[in-house]
Amino acid sequence: MVSITHRDPTLELLHQLEHRMGRIYNDPFRAFEWPVHEAATTAWQPLVDIFEEPDVIRLVAEVPGVKPEDVKITVESNLLTIKGTKEQVAEEKAEKVHRYERTYGAFERTFRLSTSIDPNKIKATYNLGVLTITLPKAETAKPHLIKVEVTAQKALSA
Repeated sequence: MVSITHRDPTLELLHQLEHRMGRIYNDPFRAFEWPVHEAATTAWQPLVDIFEEPDVIRLVAEVPGVKPEDVKITVESNLLTIKGTKEQVAEEKAEKVHRYERTYGAFERTFRLSTSIDPNKIKATYNLGVLTITLPKAETAKPHLIKVEVTAQKALSA
């Protein structure tokens, strides 16, 4: 399964501009600087773990702050796409904002499915900001145990 990430170049440029402008205004606060994980400065993309079990493949995506009704999962040809939006909630008025690190907006992740997945049986669940997509394997892709039969042997004469 291959992850395909699409980034809007315009949004990336706007993000870089915002980051640079923020540095200009935050320079007086460098003494209060906390290390920022690289993911906090990139476009909003949910992190996804992929697990394979004998009967299914599971995708587990972190989508904190995203309402389940704001997530759309589609399968077209052999591509599974997860789209959604993380809305920015109005914060209480503060006298001064020192930093914005949380990301908001639309996201999209696409995964190429192997032909061994049965697209008609895909299921998705959501719990506490974690989206789990279960991709059942087609019967032909599951391992089958083949029983060895014993045939009657003729006695050898001496």
